[in-house]
Amino acid sequence: MEEIKMKKKLISMLLASAMVAGMTAGVAAEDAAADYSGVTLTFWSMWNSTEPQGQIIQEAADAFSEQTGATINIEWKGRDINTLIQSSLEAGENIDIFEDDYSRISKIYKDYCYDLTEMAEAAGYADQSFACFNEVATEWAGFLPCITEQPQVGGIFYNKDIFDACGITEVPATWEDFLAACQTMVDNGYQPLALDSTYADFTFAYHLDRYLGEAGVSDLAVNGGWSDNESAVKAAQDIIDFINAGYLADGAPDEYPSSQNKIGLTGQVAMVVCANYVCAEVNNNTGSEINWGMFNYPSVEGGADPSNAYAGANSLAITSYSENPQAAFDFLMFLTSGEYDQKMADTASQIPADPSNTAPAIMDGTIEALNATENPLSWNMGLNDNSDLKAAIKDVIIQLYEGKFATGEEFTAAVDALY
Repeated sequence: MEEIKMKKKLISMLLASAMVAGMTAGVAAEDAAADYSGVTLTFWSMWNSTEPQGQIIQEAADAFSEQTGATINIEWKGRDINTLIQSSLEAGENIDIFEDDYSRISKIYKDYCYDLTEMAEAAGYADQSFACFNEVATEWAGFLPCITEQPQVGGIFYNKDIFDACGITEVPATWEDFLAACQTMVDNGYQPLALDSTYADFTFAYHLDRYLGEAGVSDLAVNGGWSDNESAVKAAQDIIDFINAGYLADGAPDEYPSSQNKIGLTGQVAMVVCANYVCAEVNNNTGSEINWGMFNYPSVEGGADPSNAYAGANSLAITSYSENPQAAFDFLMFLTSGEYDQKMADTASQIPADPSNTAPAIMDGTIEALNATENPLSWNMGLNDNSDLKAAIKDVIIQLYEGKFATGEEFTAAVDALY
């Protein structure tokens, strides 16, 4: 009897080993490819086939098909995918893989997503991805619902050549350091910060987050009481003092993208608060090749955790009803790690999904910022949580940057008047 038990145990161990080996096959281009002959995967993409991202996805799909025998049918849905995908998932349409923002996947579509936890563990996915996205997506969904494809990070993007010309050898870590750097730039004939009205709320929300953290910002946005919050008053006063010191670029806040374009058009504007895509936007809009760098928004004395940054990601999910989830997962790993992830980063000028790959020069500093982020901030750091008032709050913030308020108290009173 004991001998039979031992044989059964040995067989179970061998089967488990074989399953793990099968699950890791085909994960990266250099690994031995699994045989998926006869398997067809339908992939709904948020890109168009002519975009750089679409071109790399197609190239990766062709290479995966050649190596594994699988057929990947890509349907190029473009940005309209988020208006189509929910009803299509509910109807059980023929979809194996789809792309969308990781927060929508994890919150809205989770019931239609395959649990990738075990396959990810078997493939060593944690070593080929940013922990902040995996942890937050898992927290939202209750399981790992998606694979990060195109990460984004927000912070201060700057022209390294201007910093060099001004003798600024270290990026500012604190608000006081930041102000000192701005004054040095002004003393050397440069304009420190570009600002388009489109990003006024994002820029101020970053500063407010450094005092209150996202939960505190959200509470203010939803419930009001700005005038009673000393940190909100202080944050607004910081910005008023910043403007009065002459640290905004000429014309700011401007109509998008006029102010950020001045970084490329004039060579005299040093920085902008935005997400990483601003680098390619400025370069493409102005025909320039800015020597970009990035640092996280500076801390304030006595404030909240300054290590966190805005972080978002376009991600890939497998439908819960896919008949070939392992083949689909292997393709996702093939696309988002190794050779094709590096090609995606280089061709589309974006952050690689795999932090062991190399960010393009214009994304310098972004991998480090994402690796340091434990609790990624949402867009506008909680200000958007009051959907009824977010547009009105943004208007008052634009007025703040226009110099309409003499004190932080005046600004917070104006916001409170909206409630």
